[in-house]
Amino acid sequence: MEPASQRLKRRAEFLRVASTGRKAPMPGLVLQAFLRGDAAPARLGFTVTKKVGNAVVRNRTRRRLREAARLALREQPVSGVDLVLIGRDRTRFRPFAALIGDVKRALAKVVRP
Repeated sequence: MEPASQRLKRRAEFLRVASTGRKAPMPGLVLQAFLRGDAAPARLGFTVTKKVGNAVVRNRTRRRLREAARLALREQPVSGVDLVLIGRDRTRFRPFAALIGDVKRALAKVVRP
């Protein structure tokens, strides 16, 4: 049984990760990570700007990011970190297997330097 990850919901949490965290830009997304230093499960936040498209497109992009993160974290679980995945315009056109690979590579880059 995999540990349940929690969500980042408040703007202040997103801003803390953006200002003090590490960034890993990938072709399909940008991953920001803030190492909390505790043993609690990873907390995830997802964001897609209006530049990507209308609400339907943004929600679909967010769903793809959420599923890619779920599958990547199931194989490589992390703890004690806040993660923010930022969707890009290319996220919706990227093949799903490549998107999962982007998440894995970004995690390896920022969480396990």
